[in-house]
Amino acid sequence: MRTTFDAALRGLAFLLLLLTFILPGCKKDEPGAGGPPANEEELITTVRLHFHSVGGTEHKHWTYRDIDGPGGNDPVLEVDTLSADSVYHVEIDVLDESASPADTITHEIEDEGAEHQFFFEPTGVNISVAYDDADVNGRPIGLRSIWTVGASNTGSMLITLRHEPDKAAPGVSNGDISNAGGETDIAPDFTPVVVD
Repeated sequence: MRTTFDAALRGLAFLLLLLTFILPGCKKDEPGAGGPPANEEELITTVRLHFHSVGGTEHKHWTYRDIDGPGGNDPVLEVDTLSADSVYHVEIDVLDESASPADTITHEIEDEGAEHQFFFEPTGVNISVAYDDADVNGRPIGLRSIWTVGASNTGSMLITLRHEPDKAAPGVSNGDISNAGGETDIAPDFTPVVVD
């Protein structure tokens, strides 16, 4: 009788020991508790702009590429000269080229358009930008835009992608970043921008 009791007691002790190892492994991950973040930010290494002249045959490109991310090597810029007194349809591609094959983030930005907006800030060049796309609320995203280019000049263009901006704030839908808030996902400064 005692042998049966001892065997049952050892079996119960073994079961309790086993449960102490299994139960922590079944715990649900929570943000901030060692689990993955609720909405992990994508790594953006590359921003490409495609320029198609309105009523013409020009197809130009700008590329910002920073494969090793902030703090490493300087980004590589390729900036085609824009034609003076021209209008361009511009499309933006956003990529993570640290992965192989490269991960296209453009579709995610479009799908989550209500949470994203590009802002365009020219310096020293006569370029005005009008949005040519909209999110589900009818507010701009900036993946597609129309650029009106003025006289010959040289300057720069800062393009900022904001995550969760306040699109209802004054001026934001017209491209004014000063009231936008949110977090900057990436802000490539294309320089020099040459208009000739």
